[in-house]
Amino acid sequence: MELGILKSIEPRQSWENEARDFTPWLANNIAELNKALGLELEVENTEVCAGPYFADILAKDTSTDNYVVIENQLDKTNHDHLGKVITYASVLDAKTIIWIATEFTEEHKKALDWLNEHSNDEISFYGVQLELWQIDNSKAAVKFNVISKPNEAVRQAAISKTYENLSDNEKFLLDFWTNFKERLTKIKKIYSLQIPKPENRFYVNLGKSHIHLTSICNTDNNTVGVYIFISKKIADTIYPFLESIKAEIESAIGQELIWNPNPDNKDKIILLQHTTDFKSEEKIDEALNWLVEYTIKFRETFSRFVKQAPR
Repeated sequence: MELGILKSIEPRQSWENEARDFTPWLANNIAELNKALGLELEVENTEVCAGPYFADILAKDTSTDNYVVIENQLDKTNHDHLGKVITYASVLDAKTIIWIATEFTEEHKKALDWLNEHSNDEISFYGVQLELWQIDNSKAAVKFNVISKPNEAVRQAAISKTYENLSDNEKFLLDFWTNFKERLTKIKKIYSLQIPKPENRFYVNLGKSHIHLTSICNTDNNTVGVYIFISKKIADTIYPFLESIKAEIESAIGQELIWNPNPDNKDKIILLQHTTDFKSEEKIDEALNWLVEYTIKFRETFSRFVKQAPR
């Protein structure tokens, strides 16, 4: 069997200029970066004014609606670009900072690691090494290597310290969502999952701003559920479209859903609920399995149809 030869390609062979070539490419192919980081970013604009400077890409993390700054550097990292990403983040009020370069010095990797270790859990720094690879004379393929990112285990431990004086119900909810997240993580169909909290909701992004999926655990009335929340900012266009394909959506999920239970509200909700008994370990396990199954079904179904909705 004859095998091809894998070789590294200098990124500037494909993108001669950062602003003119690479930044537009990345803005149009943000899904590739999302895969590498496990995030759901939606590009807002490129070359965004930040005081006397211009940020390469301003995006939004659709799971939080927070701004994300992306700084591109088709060279080895330097102090100038490190200063820029921090400046852009402060001016544009970004919570996530992504620095892409072809090579990271050990000092700059340590700087990003240090910033992650000493920032609160709302602020995240990512260092991403850009590579291009080719087999023989095939088209070049992009590879994003994440060389620095927030340490979720450390952040979870820090958050857990603040949960030392919880009520019994709050402890139950924290354990419930921790178990829920572990089950979702093993299935590997949803990435960028939130850190579990002692509350009755667990948010999952759909890849679009102002609309998200929420899994719920209501200990007061022994129910779990999944619903789509559509903000009033986009409800006038998104909700009628989804309602027009109601039969197709319900067929994909395999259940009849509750549509807009509070019609007077400008925010819209599409809901599915399941009755359980939180006093029974067997029923709790069954409820978790149900919630995992329908959280995945909701995300797969609605993320597909939301992309087809009119803007």
